[in-house]
Amino acid sequence: MKSYAEQRPEQFVEVGIAEQNLVGISAGLAACGKKPFAVSPASFLSTRSMEQAKVDVAYSNTNVKLIGISGGVSYGALGMTHHSATDIATMGSMPNMRVYLPSDRFQTEKLIRSVLKDEKPAYIRIGRNAVEDVYEEGNVPFELDKATLVKDGSDVTIIACGELVGDAKAAAEELAGKGISARVLDMYCVKPIDKDAIIKAAKETKLIVTVEEHTMYGGMGSMVAQITAANAPVKVVNLTLPDAPVVTGKSREIFKYYGLDAEGIVKTVTEQL
Repeated sequence: MKSYAEQRPEQFVEVGIAEQNLVGISAGLAACGKKPFAVSPASFLSTRSMEQAKVDVAYSNTNVKLIGISGGVSYGALGMTHHSATDIATMGSMPNMRVYLPSDRFQTEKLIRSVLKDEKPAYIRIGRNAVEDVYEEGNVPFELDKATLVKDGSDVTIIACGELVGDAKAAAEELAGKGISARVLDMYCVKPIDKDAIIKAAKETKLIVTVEEHTMYGGMGSMVAQITAANAPVKVVNLTLPDAPVVTGKSREIFKYYGLDAEGIVKTVTEQL
């Protein structure tokens, strides 16, 4: 943000700690033909400015891109007030609002460049910490609103979004050593979710495990369960944050604590198959 402000000061507006004002100003700019990106910590952008996001952006179908930075538990030691464990549910419940959780820097760039070309609202959650690349520079398979097949497999499908796609990929590699063939889907597009990829996985594998930095209520996993129940019943196990205040600690420690890291995914798959 600092670099952008230095390069394009006339296109950078600092509104201070005022999330409602941030979204309202962005909606006004969009109404004047601009393409605003409203950036604020996800924990506050998805709660303090919810009415403005709903009325000024979603209901009005305004061309505002809401960027929730430091999403999920990436603020770590700052504690439960700074964790965003319900933003998929709050933002996803709004009509016209798309919800995206890119998995690495390369996919994030592809996504930002893609949504920049359209004139529809979107909420994009981005983490705070550096993560291992899921994809290779110059070789990033990407189609807007379609899940990305990271790895194919025939026994189990692991569906993840955001930073945890990297853990799903690592888990699949470890499971291969145990003779278990795991498919990995990067469901960065939580809304609209890729129903076809989910139904295909339900028909072609014996188990689906979803992994996300969010509670089970209104999250990606609950959507997967609804889709499979209605179209292709299969056992679905949701690995999520709890329906309770999230513990305090470094983000990777929190993932391990709740069984969301690669080790936890492997344990769940081997127990459930």
